[in-house]
Amino acid sequence: MEDKSCPFKIILGSSSIARRKILAEMGYEFTLMSADIDEKDIRKENPEDLVMALAEAKAEAILHRGPVGDYIKEADPTLLITSDQVVIYEGVVREKPANEKEAREFIQGYSGGHAATVGSVLVTNLKTGFRKGAWDRVEIYFHEIPDEIIEKLIEEGTVLHVAGGLIIEHPLIKPYVKQVVGTTDSVMGLPKALTQKLIKEAL
Repeated sequence: MEDKSCPFKIILGSSSIARRKILAEMGYEFTLMSADIDEKDIRKENPEDLVMALAEAKAEAILHRGPVGDYIKEADPTLLITSDQVVIYEGVVREKPANEKEAREFIQGYSGGHAATVGSVLVTNLKTGFRKGAWDRVEIYFHEIPDEIIEKLIEEGTVLHVAGGLIIEHPLIKPYVKQVVGTTDSVMGLPKALTQKLIKEAL
């Protein structure tokens, strides 16, 4: 655990509950600011480029909203953390499902198959202007997922608000996850080791 009285402040530029939880588990105290960007406006061929571009766009949106000059004057640096994630299935990038029908199709596709998540983390030091980002990829293999489980997931609704309709930590889906090559925190939206490394480099 990090010392909570650390000599810098953190802003988490995300409205994701999972990212909030992960950053808190890392021992950090932070404030929240969410970036209102139209993610559909940003298109890149390659998923790694896409998640990095989206994390950059979120950081820029937050910077344009707030008085950055205040952060420069403060004695202790403030770090802004932004991130994004997509799911890749059979080479195709999947973002949040548009509706229940699409969420159902997504999850049916994972049944007995495999998907990957590509997630970015971008740390911006608001005092110095230093910015560094990186991405992390995780492969996930599934057992067959029964139709009644898929229906329960859709009825419950959380899958409609996450990239690719994919939540491996959900109690309904957990028993059907065969193997995760990588870390669960990365699949949840914020890879701890990478975030920690970028925080250290940004200070």
